[in-house]
This record gives sequence, structure tokens and C-alpha cells, in this order.
Amino acid sequence: MPAPKNIFKQALANGDRQIGCWMSFGEAAVAEVMGTCGFDWLVIDGEHAPNDIRSIRDQLMALAASDSHPVVRVPVGETWIIKQVLDAGAQTVLVPIVEDADQARELVRACQYPPHGTRGVGATAARATLFGTTSDYIQTADQQICLLLQVENRKGIENLDEILAVPGIDGIFIGPADLSTDMGFEGNSAHPEVRAVIADALARIKAAGKAPGILGTSPEATQAYFDMGAQFLAVGIDVMLLAKSARALATDWTSK
Repeated sequence: MPAPKNIFKQALANGDRQIGCWMSFGEAAVAEVMGTCGFDWLVIDGEHAPNDIRSIRDQLMALAASDSHPVVRVPVGETWIIKQVLDAGAQTVLVPIVEDADQARELVRACQYPPHGTRGVGATAARATLFGTTSDYIQTADQQICLLLQVENRKGIENLDEILAVPGIDGIFIGPADLSTDMGFEGNSAHPEVRAVIADALARIKAAGKAPGILGTSPEATQAYFDMGAQFLAVGIDVMLLAKSARALATDWTSK
């Protein structure tokens, strides 16, 4: 039995637009709810959310029956954490703060088994193989791993073309908050200079044959990124969605 087909990776390769949402609660119950909402993909955020490898695993389990594809954002681009999330069953990994081609090449290697990569060969006891029942996993896993890299500062933008030339990368995600702050606009990703850099980056990513991605946290920003051609587009964050709805509900009824 081979590794499961990564439908999200295939959709990106086909040029299909994929609409997603961020998950920042770090809770399996919330992930299970989010998995019923109809998004194409959902991010389990290991960078800014209160996650560890156990909570990441539990959210992967909660999404196992969902049509929404789980994307695990690791906290840092280190081989050890990539190894752990892959063995926990993740097939798509998002890595923050990628700045140059050398770093990108090492991340590709971290997602592949030897002799091409550095991923540890210990999957027999892991969830990724359904605990040894996916008999041909090691022979087929590399082809189903989807690697997404975040470019989110000036150095990364400067080196974007070199990063895009590295084989084994499926998509590049532009981080608007970090990029705008690094550009001196303190998180104002709507500033015209920032928007121009984002639009240029998304176009360059697409022209290189990779999938361009980004997160919008307001209807205006999301529509702007949609119009720029973002292919894997996150349209919200679960914590913000709850907070906005709850605050509006409280305002409606406490003001009577």
C-alpha cells in the first residue's frame, strides 16, 4: 500500500485555487469543528499558536475524516520538527521565515528520505504509516509531501528568484504582517508600497511554476490578494472569527 495521495499538492500542481483558514486555538475539538466548514485547507499553526507535537497530532487526527486538507506550520525551519510532524501524519508543511536558496534546499532535504534527503527512516511505528500498515510508505512518501515556504522579509524577497529555482518546493507563501513590519510599516500590510511588493512577488511565484499563497484577515485585503492571483488563499483565523462574532453579539444585546 503506497502513501495516501496528497490531494492538496495535486490541486496546486493543477493550478486550482484553494481557499483555506488558519487555526490558532491549538485544540482538537476546534479543528474538528473547522473541518466541517468546507474549506479546502486548514493550517495547524505551530509558530504562533499554543501547539506542541501532541496537539498537532491530535488536530491531524481530528481532521482525518474531513475533506479539508491539514497544513502544519512548524515553528522554525529545523529538521527535527519537520521530522516529527511528518511522522505524525502531516503531508503538507509550511515553514516560516525562509530567506535564501541554501535554506530552501535544506528544507527540501528535511522532507525526503535518504539518499536524497535527511528524513529519519523510522515510520513503521508512526501515525504516518498507520503504524506499519502502509507497507510501501517509505518508497512513495516523498512524492506526496507538499512543501510550502514562507517569504516574509526584505531578504527573502531579494532572494525570491533563487528560492523559486530550488527543486522540490510546491509553493511560496507571502507573510504580509512580517513583510510590512520589516519594510518599516509596523504591520500595515495595506500600505501601497507593501501591496506593490506583494503583487510583484505573487506574480513571480506563479511565473516560476510554483503556487503563490497568502493570508487575508479583512475582506478588503482578502479580495485584493484574490485579485492578485493568490492560489492558496487563507481567508481568516479561527480565533479572530470567534472574537468578532462574540463581540458583535455582545454589543447587540448589551446596548439594548
